[in-house]
Amino acid sequence: MSSKGPGLFSGIGQQSRDLLNKDFTSDQRITINSCSGNILDLNSTLVQKGRLSSGDLAATFRCSYSTIDVKLDTESKVLTTVTLPDIVNSTKAIASIQLPDYSLSKLEVQHLHDHVAFSTAVGLNLSPAIDFSATIGTPSIAFGAEMSFLAATGKFAKYNAGVSLTKPNSNASVILADKGDSLRASYLQHLDHLNGGAVVGEISRRFSTNENTLTVGCSYVINGQTFVKAKLNNHGNLTALLKHEVIPKSFLTISGSFQTQALERSPKFGLALALKP
Repeated sequence: MSSKGPGLFSGIGQQSRDLLNKDFTSDQRITINSCSGNILDLNSTLVQKGRLSSGDLAATFRCSYSTIDVKLDTESKVLTTVTLPDIVNSTKAIASIQLPDYSLSKLEVQHLHDHVAFSTAVGLNLSPAIDFSATIGTPSIAFGAEMSFLAATGKFAKYNAGVSLTKPNSNASVILADKGDSLRASYLQHLDHLNGGAVVGEISRRFSTNENTLTVGCSYVINGQTFVKAKLNNHGNLTALLKHEVIPKSFLTISGSFQTQALERSPKFGLALALKP
């Protein structure tokens, strides 16, 4: 399913969020991936966080008309996701079934068109939550909103709105979230002298507490195998990472964070290794 339209609401501000959050970790993690052509992918992950260990095994099976994902973790939870990419033109259906807590299962439909995109998700239980999001516009400018309605109480659990402006080398977005209690604005700029890297700034405000947070970040591509990125906010939290392709499609990620305004606190470090034989 492809579209030249505005994309889903979840994509508003996604580039900025990825630069500021993706790949940062404070635990130790190893992931092993293997694939059999374009039909079957297997992923196993082991995470060590403090004295606690966890892991999961995931499989992705692709056939002509659907994709099936099955994930089993060390807490005996099984998540099965079936994706039908084109049930009708430009429309995708996603069914997620989780056991033993089936109340977290849901059915989602996504529709992408040249000037509109929307998604609807319904929980597969007796008192489901109904999620709906919609955007209108073009790939350059989009306006959108999302909401979640609780059938059991007849109340809205959330309602958010946002706008994004996208150019070939930049992206700006503003999102009003938490039922109007928080506002987040971000701007990302790709820079040629960073070898494909980018700089980003994000400011968020929570009206109920009058709390403001300013975060700036930067990514830099050292070469085809290595890139670094870092972020710093006005509360003195500094986080940085280095990601290196050890062998083709296998990555080692080292990240660390510390509080610059309280140097007596011990810094936190994370290590992630993703292997694809």
